[in-house]
Amino acid sequence: MLAIFSKEFNSFFSTSIGFIVVGLFLISIGSLIWIIPGTFNIFDSGYVNLIPFFEALPWVFAFLIPAICMRSFSEEKKQGTMELLLTKPISLNQLILGKFFGCLCLSMIALAPTLFYLISLTELAAENVVVDYGVIFSSYLGVILFISCFTSIGIFASSLSNNQIVAFILGTVISLFLYFGFNGLSSIPIGDSQLYALDYFGISYHYKSISRGILDSRNLIYFLSITFLFLALTHYHLKSASK
Repeated sequence: MLAIFSKEFNSFFSTSIGFIVVGLFLISIGSLIWIIPGTFNIFDSGYVNLIPFFEALPWVFAFLIPAICMRSFSEEKKQGTMELLLTKPISLNQLILGKFFGCLCLSMIALAPTLFYLISLTELAAENVVVDYGVIFSSYLGVILFISCFTSIGIFASSLSNNQIVAFILGTVISLFLYFGFNGLSSIPIGDSQLYALDYFGISYHYKSISRGILDSRNLIYFLSITFLFLALTHYHLKSASK
């Protein structure tokens, strides 16, 4: 598994792809929260916190992570090296996990520089204003958990096609639906009531809960379940395709 992880991770930075991805992420998220006026702008919010930043992240990562993951299995299939990998002395689970952690690590590297936003937040705060770092670090935990979900979805999408663009589109659509779709469905009136319970199945519900500083084991179980589900679907599909 370590060999696959190393190969997957190094492939991003052996060319300019990894630097471009990290750069695009930092430019896009930085522009949204510091420059472009609107919902996600910290100055427009009027509060000394990073809530707009954490609200903007899912939108950016819903496109960024599928772009990172789209080549994982699609490129192997396109180049005809998938069969070669399956003959190596590694299990299918090790192959999948190696690629999963390789893509996850790149996303984490892209996220790491945003910790410097805490310094900016401290400088912006008035002398009598206390920045709630506990809630902020709780929100970062939520970000890490939903990144793992999006990464497993991206890996699964990549296993479905040998075309990277198709894999990217599939990964983006599934990620957006799981994050925003159930919330939208729960607000649709059916008769005289609304199916509010559907909201619980969406990533958004659990991510927002953690972002408020609520560290509930149910949220952790949800994120891990979604991650394991799509990794299991990837295993099932690749195993079926190799027969």
